[in-house]
Amino acid sequence: MSGNELPMVAIVGRPNVGKSTLLNRFVGRREAIVEEKPGVTRDRKEVAAEWQGREFRLVDTGGWLPGGAGDALDAKVSKQSERAMEEADVILLVVDATVGITEDDARVSEVLRQSKSPVLVVVNKVDDANREAAIWEFMGLGLGEPMPVSALHGRAAGDLLDHVMELLPPADASEAQADGHGDRDRSAADVDDLGRRVFAVAIVGRPNVGKSTLFNRLIGDDRSVVHDLPGTTRDTIDTVVETEAGEIRFVDTAGMRRKSKVDDGTEYYSFVRALQAIDRADAALLVIDATEGVTHQDQRLAERIDVAGSPVLIVLNKFDLLDAEARADISEQVEDRLAFLGYAPVLKISALTGKGVHRLLPALQEAIEAYHRRIPTRALNEVVQAAQSAQPGAAGARVLYATQGAAEPPTFTLFTNKPLPAPYLRYLERRIREHFGFGPPPLKLRVRRRTG
Repeated sequence: MSGNELPMVAIVGRPNVGKSTLLNRFVGRREAIVEEKPGVTRDRKEVAAEWQGREFRLVDTGGWLPGGAGDALDAKVSKQSERAMEEADVILLVVDATVGITEDDARVSEVLRQSKSPVLVVVNKVDDANREAAIWEFMGLGLGEPMPVSALHGRAAGDLLDHVMELLPPADASEAQADGHGDRDRSAADVDDLGRRVFAVAIVGRPNVGKSTLFNRLIGDDRSVVHDLPGTTRDTIDTVVETEAGEIRFVDTAGMRRKSKVDDGTEYYSFVRALQAIDRADAALLVIDATEGVTHQDQRLAERIDVAGSPVLIVLNKFDLLDAEARADISEQVEDRLAFLGYAPVLKISALTGKGVHRLLPALQEAIEAYHRRIPTRALNEVVQAAQSAQPGAAGARVLYATQGAAEPPTFTLFTNKPLPAPYLRYLERRIREHFGFGPPPLKLRVRRRTG
């Protein structure tokens, strides 16, 4: 543990022993997706937790299959677990009391016996006193006295946390003042060193368009599991990154499909989490597979982002795989099918090779600046009056006075003598956007009619 980080507790074990349920129990909310089948957790989920006034980082990992067991995706999930164990200050090895010691449990324990960090064997699914005798079998793992718990019902969860607190390294001054740098989970209300709220960017798109690959490229770390199987990311994974524009929290979301196509319980919760991430984010990267074109589902996702009122950047991934004709065609599709996002920059990249990705952060920096921008009232009214002189409103409708009521996003109030038609409002919005150089952020125009 470095001096400016909270201590880390890693929850590890083979698939389907209740690791995610235990994390949810510790933090008191449904933070990780839980379902009664193996392989639901594929990414490393990291959240901030607190017990007895002590804060720590809690990491939920995918099922660990050591020694090359499983397929290529299982190997990547296992690698995430191994990284979490290397970084952890305390490791919780979760096993299943109803099953007993399995071959995978034994192989995991062999590796953990070499760990420099303390390891607790957590025997899950001990739902009542009648099952407590089953825990002693797990002494055979050679990792000390097992601790019984029921993650589902909360039985003995507090006792387990008490023991974890005893094993954590002593708190020091730097930890007490930990500012959250690093990879721990951050909420949208977190602030940076200057007191500004950390700007959150959700990476959204259909399944298998390259969101996790882009996420890993942006944070410079293989944080999300990337595989060519659609739907690999089942939860939202986020990481705070230092940039020239300050701290940015990137959120990798599960691939989103139409509700009629979502027939799996896990995918349903992933869909809900992705929608929540869009609503909480300050901006969104809409990732589109350029080799497949702009699909109907891409359009629906774009509409959902537009409704949320966040700045959006359209990211055409795999653009390097297109020939000249296909590149012209995808550009026309974006202009035609995503016309309602006409203010959004279109970035053509390859997340896999990194080509063009360097343009994303400057574009986000521009979005952040515009998102917080305030326009002087005098300058705003000069632009509005010039726009009205160039194109007067219908039936004598006029803006008498304009002011910016809020930022994040920029919101303007127009005091008028009559109601303004929607097309004329769009005209005024376009003139304001063009004159003041607003980029990705949407603008909100509110009309108030003055009487008398």
